[in-house]
Amino acid sequence: MPEEKNADAMLAYDLAKFYTDPLGYVMYIFPWSDYEPIQVVKLPNEYADRFECIYGPDVWACRFLDELGREIKDRGFNGREPVDPIRFVTASGHGIGKSTLSAWLIKFLLDTRPFCKGTVTAVTADQLRTKTWSEVGKWHKLSLTSHWFDYNTGRGAMSLAHKKHKESWRADAQTCREENSEAFAGQHSASSTSFYLFDEASGIPEKIYEVREGGLTDGEPMVFDFGNPTRNSGRFYENCEGRYKHRFIVRKIDSRNVAITNKKVAAEMIEDYGEDSDIVRVRVKGDFPAASSAQFISGADVDDAMSRQLGGHGDAPLILGVDVARQGDDESVIYPRCGNDARSFPIKRYSGLDGIQLAGKIIEQYNDYNGQGFEVHIFIDAGGGYGGSPLDHLRFLGYGPLDVFPGRKANKEQVYRYKSDELWGDMKDSIKSGLCLPEKGSQIGPEIRDQLTMREFGYTISGSKICLEPKSKMKDRGLASPDIIDALAITYAEELAPASVMFGENKKALMVEHEYNPLEGEL
Repeated sequence: MPEEKNADAMLAYDLAKFYTDPLGYVMYIFPWSDYEPIQVVKLPNEYADRFECIYGPDVWACRFLDELGREIKDRGFNGREPVDPIRFVTASGHGIGKSTLSAWLIKFLLDTRPFCKGTVTAVTADQLRTKTWSEVGKWHKLSLTSHWFDYNTGRGAMSLAHKKHKESWRADAQTCREENSEAFAGQHSASSTSFYLFDEASGIPEKIYEVREGGLTDGEPMVFDFGNPTRNSGRFYENCEGRYKHRFIVRKIDSRNVAITNKKVAAEMIEDYGEDSDIVRVRVKGDFPAASSAQFISGADVDDAMSRQLGGHGDAPLILGVDVARQGDDESVIYPRCGNDARSFPIKRYSGLDGIQLAGKIIEQYNDYNGQGFEVHIFIDAGGGYGGSPLDHLRFLGYGPLDVFPGRKANKEQVYRYKSDELWGDMKDSIKSGLCLPEKGSQIGPEIRDQLTMREFGYTISGSKICLEPKSKMKDRGLASPDIIDALAITYAEELAPASVMFGENKKALMVEHEYNPLEGEL
């Protein structure tokens, strides 16, 4: 056998030993003892003794790679029968070396798994090209297998492909624009590993996450998500903290515990902003903020409103906020609020009703509460023409609802762009100051919390007025329309005087203790 082929055969034989040992692979494949520029971190004794080497990965990366090895062993992929996906998600402070670990993972999978396929992306094209993929190129060049693969950096053609099997044994770097989602589909490798690696994953569109699920159905599939926890919404947050957490191995890395980070800068940030500030939570601790930089209503404020003790109604009028369905998957919602009580009264939700049918449901609610001694007012979203039919029908029958036009100018026009932004702003202020929302453990509590906290905001071009994220953009992010919360927000369209002021002493006769059971009725 020619000497070169013999050397490659021996190298392949050695690499096969590291199929379930990614940390061992990293220590084997790179020149830790001979190349000074990578001799940055001194290994603690447990790893230095294990590999008989002074330098290597940071401790957090060593532990990550060892845990990945255990997950691979536990699944025991035999090359024929598919195994459960391995899913890692890592939220961290700044500067811990996420891109470096990403490069090692890509190299490990390609070098130890013939005919492996991978897709790599980052939040922006520049991040992908200049950081993530650049780091792959650096470590690939240093590796013992650099002659096996072609490394490409061209725009739109960033790849690492085996020289003899370019189409079937490769990793590609793809931009994460939604219109490019097809590039993440159809990546199947039934006899090997199909993997996806997302860098700065908190900003990657929901659609990309959805499409990649199709590549996890066969072989030995793997997912690796890395990012700074900047937002309390979106799939990265859900993978770390929310509804998909149970599917992932979740890691949070405090940058102060990483050897390569600047501890002085971290200490200065804590001194300037405080240990519990959002900027320290995100940039140093690797924890999600109480309110993301783009999040309009914070989760902490919502939790307070869900747990605070409910007081009496006094003589506050009861307002029925009505949000009328705009599209097929939206719901029409009636949300009653009496003063600071947005908890005690059932929220009514309807699908498929025409305007007259919805008006009938509103009238039922009106008559029910009026019969219990409440002074009832109806506020209905008449914007875009969707609320016109029930509005006209209610007026014809003499119920005189207040028609709310969310697209008109805000009353506080120096602060908010439109009335719809102001409605959410007034509701936000009420949540902070005393509103009682349905309890977090109630049937509807989690949905209300999601709808309140998932909406983001920005400012007008002049930078002076608050404007909330359009619902169309929320849907593009894979989020449902916040129909329930829109109905609650509508109850803040106008400030009403207490019933005793509006109707004088005669109103007192109507203010009776009612026997209404808030647990009855539909949610």
